[in-house]
Amino acid sequence: MTTTQAIDHRSETAAEVVGRLRATFNTGVTRPLDWRVDQLRRLRALLVENEQELIEALWKDLRKNAAEAKAHEIDSTIGDIDEALANLENWLQPRPVEVPAHFGGPATTAYTTYDPLGVVLVIVPWNAPLHLLIDPIIGALAAGNTVVAKPSEIAVHTSAVASRLLREYFDADVLTVVEGGVEETTALLAQRFDHIFYTGNGTVGRIVMAAAAKHLTPVTLELGGKNPVFVAPDADVDETAKRLVGGKFGNAGQMCIAPDYVLADPATAAALVPALRAAVEAQFGTTPQTSPDFGRIINERHFDRLTRLLDSGQAAVGGQHDRDDLFIAPTVLTDVDPASPIMQEEIFGPILAVVEVEDLDAAIAFINERDKPLAVYAFTTSEATKSRLVNETSSGGVAWGQPPMQLLVPGLPFGGVGESGMGRYHGRYTLETFSHLKAVADVPLS
Repeated sequence: MTTTQAIDHRSETAAEVVGRLRATFNTGVTRPLDWRVDQLRRLRALLVENEQELIEALWKDLRKNAAEAKAHEIDSTIGDIDEALANLENWLQPRPVEVPAHFGGPATTAYTTYDPLGVVLVIVPWNAPLHLLIDPIIGALAAGNTVVAKPSEIAVHTSAVASRLLREYFDADVLTVVEGGVEETTALLAQRFDHIFYTGNGTVGRIVMAAAAKHLTPVTLELGGKNPVFVAPDADVDETAKRLVGGKFGNAGQMCIAPDYVLADPATAAALVPALRAAVEAQFGTTPQTSPDFGRIINERHFDRLTRLLDSGQAAVGGQHDRDDLFIAPTVLTDVDPASPIMQEEIFGPILAVVEVEDLDAAIAFINERDKPLAVYAFTTSEATKSRLVNETSSGGVAWGQPPMQLLVPGLPFGGVGESGMGRYHGRYTLETFSHLKAVADVPLS
């Protein structure tokens, strides 16, 4: 695809950026279906044509191996673009609504239609710095908006490459990238946007929401949470351990949807821990620091926070760490007190806490006594257990037998509840997030 040779607008103020994008939106250029399809194809071409450079940037930031980076950051994003391209025309069709007979007669009609919002802001975290940058932009452009994208300054290499590519592939009057840190983000949040989409932690989420409130700007907050895993006595512990290791330790545990802690009765916990040790060795070898498949902590600040949490229990698996290499081994902590530091914050790293509870009743009570998580996971063959967990706990999503399957199914909405966020996206839900569902009624004059 021929790239766009756009003017470099990086010297602009935040107000000038938003004003310029609003002027573009007000021309109506973003509304036609053909324009939206063209923007999505540009996104797709950016990923396909620059795959290797993006993979290398992800390695420099997070030591993501090529297979993981390609699958989770590039291919999954291309899949989301392809879904939008295949379905966008149908998604945008007006939906007729039945009109009661006593209102206007049979000639009166009503329907809903998706209206673009205007200028939207997308603020991106560092842990999946490419996928979480591009994925919201898919829906924002598909909905017919102009976009300000603020990539993470912490994932410096991916931010630099992705920002440069977005400037090359897109007209800056349609999509503008603003790089920088707190100062730049603060300046952006002072502007009036038509929607703000933020992925990150609850502390910054509150700042975003407070800033948005000054302009009555709607927000989507994709936050984290301590995602519990209930392992029932009827679970196959070896298979459970294998799947837990895969769901927990990818990207060195730096994923908002990663299992955070395990709830199990004492006998199940005792059987699970050696199975987890065997599963870690099967996936990363006996020396994970030398494994090409195990990532690194993003920076020293996060490394220091995580190593302090290691004192919250006994390292039954792992526990080794090397600050110079930003390495923390895949770790399983036992004898974890529910009041310990590791149980007071989202771990967001390669440490899995095991907390013993008496039974399912106690597990449900434990979950409900805490903030609502982004996900609840369980390993069980009992449909009754699954039903109770679905109906008696509150979370952004649930998955039985394979974390984070609720994220991977394209037709499912993804989002949190309470402390884990508000709003949802993926597929058609992203289009809905960045659109206004407008009601239209037509009563003939004769």
